[in-house]
Amino acid sequence: MLKKGIINSFILMAIVALANAQNVNISIDANLNKQAVSPYIYGKNSNEAKPAQLYRDAGVRFSRMNQGNNATKYNWRKKISSHPDWYNNVYTNNWDSKSLDASKNHPDMQLMWAFQLLGRVASSTAHNFNDWEFNNSQWWEGHGQNLAGGGEPNTTGVNPSKAAIEGDIDLYTQEWPADSTVAILNHWFGTNGLGLNKDQFLYWSMDNEADIWNGTHDDVMKNGQISASEFMDKYIEVAKKARALFPEIKICGPVTTSEWQWFKWGDESIRIDGKYYTWFEYFIKRCADEEKTSGIRVLDVFDIHHYPYAPTNNYALQNHRIFYDKSYAYPGANGVKTINGGWDNGQNKVYIFQRIDDWLNLHYGNNHGITLALSEWSPGPDEPNLASVIYATHLGLFANKGIEFFTPWNWFTGMWETVHLFSKHSKGFSVSSTSSLENTVSAYTTVNDAADSMTVIIVNRNMNTAQEVLVNLNNFSSTDGNYKTLQLSSLPTSETFKSSSNNALKENLVSVKSNSFSITVPALSTTAVILATTPTGIDDFKGKAAGMKLYPNPANNELHISLGSTLAEPAQITVFDQQGRKIKSFDVNYDGLSEIKIDLSSLTRGYYFLSVNTNQFSTTKSFVVTKYIENRY
Repeated sequence: MLKKGIINSFILMAIVALANAQNVNISIDANLNKQAVSPYIYGKNSNEAKPAQLYRDAGVRFSRMNQGNNATKYNWRKKISSHPDWYNNVYTNNWDSKSLDASKNHPDMQLMWAFQLLGRVASSTAHNFNDWEFNNSQWWEGHGQNLAGGGEPNTTGVNPSKAAIEGDIDLYTQEWPADSTVAILNHWFGTNGLGLNKDQFLYWSMDNEADIWNGTHDDVMKNGQISASEFMDKYIEVAKKARALFPEIKICGPVTTSEWQWFKWGDESIRIDGKYYTWFEYFIKRCADEEKTSGIRVLDVFDIHHYPYAPTNNYALQNHRIFYDKSYAYPGANGVKTINGGWDNGQNKVYIFQRIDDWLNLHYGNNHGITLALSEWSPGPDEPNLASVIYATHLGLFANKGIEFFTPWNWFTGMWETVHLFSKHSKGFSVSSTSSLENTVSAYTTVNDAADSMTVIIVNRNMNTAQEVLVNLNNFSSTDGNYKTLQLSSLPTSETFKSSSNNALKENLVSVKSNSFSITVPALSTTAVILATTPTGIDDFKGKAAGMKLYPNPANNELHISLGSTLAEPAQITVFDQQGRKIKSFDVNYDGLSEIKIDLSSLTRGYYFLSVNTNQFSTTKSFVVTKYIENRY
């Protein structure tokens, strides 16, 4: 009887599982919504020391190097920085050596540092608080007290973040004007500089989370947060000086902390001519107004931070919808309730990237060429399968939407596996994928330039149930037969990613017939279906002709291509728009050619890709057309 009962229980469980499984229909159209995928979404913050080979094997293509709050008071001349989360003590922090090492070990990786906008940086290590003598350098709730510079700790337990006596900032910091912060560009790239390749350091963050300086850097902000207008004055001054020294630079701002700060700058109610502005719209307006007035571009990438709130794991699996989904009621909605200047508790649809795009179009006009990025983020849950699937969903969404770079701050077990799957097996252009059960099962599809090679990545966010999926391919001719699949599921708690050949990917086959296939995807899984074996999208951007440069970038009516060596064979040059549509293409057949000039007068303002292909190399680089003077607005 016991054995029979056990068998009946298993049968019942199987019936329940089958009943819960839903058939999901996915339609893919290789001609619809074709958009170039930025390789820089496969990035991370450099807050984890790992062997260089691991980064190469995983396919990490972008590293945010500046360490967040510790960048704000970095003195590049003395190679020291003040740590706001540890008494403001000043320690060695050598960006020179880190950049030299990274450029040697990762010549194909884009590296992002930061300018200092606060106005003061570290000056001396001689006035640190002696935390070893105090408590053997142990963490305690007063670790953020301002004790460097002769301060005395408050150990009463009353207001533990406030020191009994504040340290003197003049003892450990110095003034740092805009000229000082941008002079690092000459130090690295100029005559008699370090000789770093500036093409590897295009992206520069405009400090870090300035919207909360009154908390993180309250030793300098003694009188509370500076006004939004004063910050913008600092921002614009640094941006213009940086552009003058480095015309090709990608200026990334405002690097804002999280959802509340997206909409509010401190306690300010920002109004211009009677109109209320959220912080983000005000920032965009000030940048656009500056460009209209001076003709100088002060914003290239709109970069934000996001630490999502989720009351349950199921909510965490939906947090990607905060960026574009106008129907999604975000449980962490807070700042958005102030969007009209008061407090509207009914406002819970955030769709922040869509709002930013709308504000950019409003104040700059269409084809402005400003892209979006997320430089700090956490998946929320650290359980490997949840973290992997949540991360995979964001990678797929950001590939579809043309996000410029994506560098998670929290990096959990399961994320190395995920970035490896996407970066090594996705192609260069995303195309349309529509699911009948989109909020549970999504497909993220990429194709190569010729659209004769495709990778379909299916993400199942159901925590308990496998899903039966039917995929139909449109405008893509796939020969009938068996194709390879690579799957991440049932990840253990320990790290499984060791290298590109030693990892948790499960290889299998799927049968494709008449441009369709059926596949069962496990609960909490990510499955890639490889429908052709051609170079992946990340290799399309790898830049095998490493010496190729585009200048000026941003460009106006003319773009120069410096090949770094003479061109001794025919080459095809193609320009694509941000949606991956071919704009112009021509052949170059001259031996001994080292530079090519392209007429851009027919192009509108916007973000473009230029591809150079020969028998020996293939490389793609991005450029922006601004037309500051002619036909600017």
